[in-house]
Amino acid sequence: MPIRAGSNASASAARTAPSLAETAGPRPGGAIDRFAARLMGLSRWRRFGAAIAFGVLASLSVPPLYAAPLLWLAFPALYWLLVGARGGRAAFFTGWAFGFGFFVPGLYWVSWALTVDLPRFFWLIPFALAGLPALLGIFTGLAGLAFHGMRRAGWGGPLALAAAWALAEWLRGHVLTGFPWNLIGYTWVGWLPVLQGVSVIGIYGLSLLTVAAATLPATLTGPRRQGFAATAAGVALFAAIAGWGAWRLSGDAGGVVPGVTLRLVQPNISQTDKWSGDKRIENFNKQLAMSAAPGLDRVSAVIWSETAVPFTLSWEPEAQKALGAILPPGALALVGATRATPYGTEPLQAWNSIYAVDRAGTVLATYDKAHLVPFGEYVPLRELLAPLGIEKITAGSVDFSPGPGPRTIDLPGLPPVSPQICYEAIFPGAVLDPSAPRPGWMLNVTNDGWYGQTSGPHQHFAIARTRAVEEGLPLVRAANTGISGVVDAYGRVTGEIALGQAGILDAALPAALPETPYARWGDAGFWLLLALGLLLGRVGRPARGTLRPPAAGLP
Repeated sequence: MPIRAGSNASASAARTAPSLAETAGPRPGGAIDRFAARLMGLSRWRRFGAAIAFGVLASLSVPPLYAAPLLWLAFPALYWLLVGARGGRAAFFTGWAFGFGFFVPGLYWVSWALTVDLPRFFWLIPFALAGLPALLGIFTGLAGLAFHGMRRAGWGGPLALAAAWALAEWLRGHVLTGFPWNLIGYTWVGWLPVLQGVSVIGIYGLSLLTVAAATLPATLTGPRRQGFAATAAGVALFAAIAGWGAWRLSGDAGGVVPGVTLRLVQPNISQTDKWSGDKRIENFNKQLAMSAAPGLDRVSAVIWSETAVPFTLSWEPEAQKALGAILPPGALALVGATRATPYGTEPLQAWNSIYAVDRAGTVLATYDKAHLVPFGEYVPLRELLAPLGIEKITAGSVDFSPGPGPRTIDLPGLPPVSPQICYEAIFPGAVLDPSAPRPGWMLNVTNDGWYGQTSGPHQHFAIARTRAVEEGLPLVRAANTGISGVVDAYGRVTGEIALGQAGILDAALPAALPETPYARWGDAGFWLLLALGLLLGRVGRPARGTLRPPAAGLP
């Protein structure tokens, strides 16, 4: 029932809830004030339900929809819900509920991978669909708790929430191997001028500024002049970033590396057929035939996706020779395949690798994936979990071993390259070897066939594009079922094979840019912004007091 001035419910709320007057200074006739008051006055379960709903709304901003304006609705609502939280525990669970609503639609595609072998893994689908968002929601819950501890009236409050959210994203990207997927900053992959900001402050810094600007309209419930000034400052900030980014994009027509043409092969082999015993040779030969299509004589390197060779290539010298046999003089094949210790050795070790093979079938170099997917490529705490029937979902009973980390590989006829396999490309600041000379390009091979026609492959491609802008390096991406493409150092796609299509793409290699500020200093810009946000977030009096609803009662 509505809370009305003078009622027992109002008196009870007055003893426990924060004050619109203290936090915002309401104007009873304003629609924004009434909406804010209603959110702050919600009871516990209604508050959590509203937080989930606004988290779902925020999820529409990330790839592939890029509905960035919705953040300017979702984050003020989160702010008001947190201000209305009665104690730290309520603030934590309000933040957790918002995160749960954000992650379920954003990461539903993870559960799709379990349908590839449904009889074995059907029972895990609910855990993947809801369990992973529930765990990731702990980070947004901690952000809500941190905000509760430092919330202030006026514009200091939105800055405090932005700092808490950004720190939670950074922690999510690093704790327990990290999973920095669908960071708020990825909203701007669909708005390239704004995305250029990551070349200076990285994706975590762009997330912080985005949440700050999106939350500042919450101050419109306070003194009119202050609220409009704060909101206008947020709009002006992103107008300035977009203007600078547009200028940056206009300053380069997109140069290429002379004499280098790459052929990307996307066979579009379904995951159920990829490792089928009677189709392995057929799948291998299909990719050989696609690679040998007309125009091969102009190609410097043929590139296949992650585990495109459906057997352990280090055990198959004849397959290595077959790869070399299709190549023109001076060209290389860069292919994904498993690598293992010699057959029969104990203990057996296996790696998820990229091979560089020349025309003679000689393996010139390999790169072993270092950042492995938990439960996909290995089982954490195997001694405890294996007796419970928990297995990795990829083929084979042997866990993959991790490689040594990012490497720069010199190959004949090509600029030095930094390889990444699958989701290694999602980790900002961890895609280049800091001890090696700067490479000329990045190579990402992946197999998103696990996720079908879901939003997952679109998100993966968008995240990988962001690494190109951060590092100022072109990115070449080969995927089994898509999305394969070539991305220049500004994040522009110069060539692409769409999701779910088979095909080849012959493309020039875009030129690298000079070292970006982010490439040189990493997350230093983010930490400076975070410190500033935490400092300014403490400005103003604490947001404490009593809930004072409009005279006519909360709607």
